[in-house]
Amino acid sequence: MSVEPIGILFLIVGVLGLMHGPVAPYALLVVATVFGAAAAFLVGAANIQPAHLMMGFVGLAVLSRRAMVTTSVRALVTPGPALWLLLLLVYGMITAYFMPRLLAGATPIIPLGSSEYDDTRSTVPLGPVSSNFTQSIYMLANLICFVAIMAAAGDRNVFRTIAKAVVALSAINALFALIDLATYWSGTQAVLDFMRNAQYTMHHEEQVAGLKRIVGAFPEASAFSRFTLGLLAFNGTLWIAGIWPRTNGLLALTSFLLVVLSTSTTGFVGLFPVAALLFTVAVARSLRPTRTVQSVLFAAMLPLIGAFAFLAVILNDTFREGVVYYVDLLVLSKADSSSGVERTAFNTIAMQNFFDSWGLGVGLGTVRTSSLPVAFLSHVGLPGTILYLLFLASAFWPRRTAPHSFHTDVRLAAIMACLALICGDTIAAPSVEQGLFFFVLAGLAAARPGSEVLLPASAAAGLAQLRLRPG
Repeated sequence: MSVEPIGILFLIVGVLGLMHGPVAPYALLVVATVFGAAAAFLVGAANIQPAHLMMGFVGLAVLSRRAMVTTSVRALVTPGPALWLLLLLVYGMITAYFMPRLLAGATPIIPLGSSEYDDTRSTVPLGPVSSNFTQSIYMLANLICFVAIMAAAGDRNVFRTIAKAVVALSAINALFALIDLATYWSGTQAVLDFMRNAQYTMHHEEQVAGLKRIVGAFPEASAFSRFTLGLLAFNGTLWIAGIWPRTNGLLALTSFLLVVLSTSTTGFVGLFPVAALLFTVAVARSLRPTRTVQSVLFAAMLPLIGAFAFLAVILNDTFREGVVYYVDLLVLSKADSSSGVERTAFNTIAMQNFFDSWGLGVGLGTVRTSSLPVAFLSHVGLPGTILYLLFLASAFWPRRTAPHSFHTDVRLAAIMACLALICGDTIAAPSVEQGLFFFVLAGLAAARPGSEVLLPASAAAGLAQLRLRPG
């Protein structure tokens, strides 16, 4: 095992966070999710990312409070999102071990990890692969993350802290995007090598039509744009709700521009469903007595902006040629590119695996795909897919709380962000692993803030003095 410099940095930050109090590890976990190209530890061919390292400190924060442990255990045995996610993990781990062995050679696969056959990026007979184990570990970390966030966010102070941390994460993500551009054009990209040390193929030096593909702190533009879509939905929803409007409005606009300029098909195509989600939120809010200036403005202006852009494309030949070229480059011609053909083959073979396994899946982490629905069907079959849908439904189900309160609006923002990430994953996802950021947001969406289970009275009083009124 190799300890990397960035790993030492996060170890120090994690210890200081625990010393600061039981809330800090949750905020640090949120911030750590942006380091998608970093490895805190290298264990053989496996990467332990900073966010997974911070999960250890979150676990210590949970174990330090008996009430938190009780709340977490109760969530795992009571019908609800945590239980459905636990059942998905159990079913996934069972399939990861047994299905590649029981159905060995029964269907050809494109392995997600290394297998007993040479890596030719082509099909091999079904059998165990290294990613059966790693994907099971990732899923276990996702479960722990979700339960910890959901339980901790039951405290109003922690709920607010995590919400603020996600807003700060948007600013940090935008900052890394600007640094990525600045270091590329100045020829100083080596300064970011300390956070691009994971054993992934890095695509931070690529261009499309003279534009630098923005990767930020991630290994490729697709991962960056997918992550930024989630932040755009979170900031955009909070802006519409009138919560910290100046900050969230600026960050939402910045995230939108970064996605457009990232040259990522995932981000560009994902913008349309995300815009539709935000428009639906704005219209629904505008029709209620609790409407905000931002909700009315967005509901009125988005169709006008769309109409104006359409007319500009129709009437201005130069502008039309530029837009058509960019859209064709990112979307229309993508299917005929080598990458598009390869991704189509991934999904076609994965669906064959689904049918060849009689709908049970060929095992968690076994095959490579290019779409989240296909990944679930081929990895964990219909049973696992149903458990995942039950998890989403129960996590996102409306709570009996005051309409359009701070907590209700933040929950809605977390739900919209999760849906935005799912949109990105539907376009391009190699497996069912959605990352800790998704489960942080899902935990925030599933939380029932109102209790003071985490903080002693003195700490709660101290944090209360730091509260900011929304709006």
